[in-house]
Amino acid sequence: MNSAEQKTTSYPVVNSYNEWDLLEEVIVGVIEGACVPPWHITVKATIPEKQWGFFQEYSGKPFPSEHIGAAARDLEEFVHILEAEGVMVRRPEKIRCDKPYAAPDWQCACGLYSAMPRDLLLVIGDEIIETPMPWRSRYFEVNAYRPLLTEYFKKGARWTAAPKPQLTDELYNPDYQDKGYSKDMPYAITEFEPTFDAADFVRCGKDLFVQKSHVTNRLGIEWLRRHLGERFTIHEVEVVDSHPMHIDTSFMPLAPGKLLVHPERIKTIPEMFKSWDVLYAPEPNKTIKRTLYMSSAWVSMNVFMLDHERVMVEKNEEDFIKALKNFGLKPIPCNFINFNAFGGAFHCATLDIRRRGELQSYF
Repeated sequence: MNSAEQKTTSYPVVNSYNEWDLLEEVIVGVIEGACVPPWHITVKATIPEKQWGFFQEYSGKPFPSEHIGAAARDLEEFVHILEAEGVMVRRPEKIRCDKPYAAPDWQCACGLYSAMPRDLLLVIGDEIIETPMPWRSRYFEVNAYRPLLTEYFKKGARWTAAPKPQLTDELYNPDYQDKGYSKDMPYAITEFEPTFDAADFVRCGKDLFVQKSHVTNRLGIEWLRRHLGERFTIHEVEVVDSHPMHIDTSFMPLAPGKLLVHPERIKTIPEMFKSWDVLYAPEPNKTIKRTLYMSSAWVSMNVFMLDHERVMVEKNEEDFIKALKNFGLKPIPCNFINFNAFGGAFHCATLDIRRRGELQSYF
């Protein structure tokens, strides 16, 4: 499709098949109201060990207000840049997450936040899918996005919710211990029922790529495979990581023919990418002083494409910015160090609602 056709083609209100077509509308999360999730085996399996004490001590309480305020300022800068680049930005409701709630079989002292729409919502074409996340602290997280989902539905989008999980004790592996990576390593969740976070999937037109993780099990992958049907193929990627949670800091198709990968976690590039150029992400900037409650410094890889060339990236990651330029891309720097504290970056904080493109195969 040439540029003239792109300018005249009308797309549905929700339309996104990959990570790179021209972005027209996006949801950006909010951090206000964020709380420290209750200590649980799924939390222990995924957060940095040096933060275990903090999570155990402050379980169920709000995150420090100074960190929330700094992260909110990062988000506002990000939104300003997106709007200056011609993107329509939508935001979820700001809701308090410090209220306890319960199901028949369990109780939870609080929610988490409304900061990462990439985790709980998956856009495939004109369909928005609510995902069955396994963290009890995220059970009602989608509520902050319900006004937007209702709006998109009224305007013609398809709105699907995966089977709501029970999250009973049978879902969790009480004997889980980190024994290092292996192909048959244990996970914090079992195969009791389908669960997955949307951020364990990346989209590449008719092909999606997923990792099995401490939040995404095989039943969850199979549910999505059957739901999407024959138009799409889901490929599992082997990620060498004993703490897997979200593939977008390990493996990310940036544009047709351009693949970003973690230099240690991805040992074997899938065969279908053999003709693509591969960028092995440089190490994160070690001089940056930052608090990382819920991720490693490799959250630096969590970039977000505005089109085939423009890419949002942390402004202090000079080596990465240089590497992206040499890779033929146009980095747009933005302060995001403070937001990184909460376990994500640009890709995590966004949900691309409408991109100017159509379903196709890239292989």
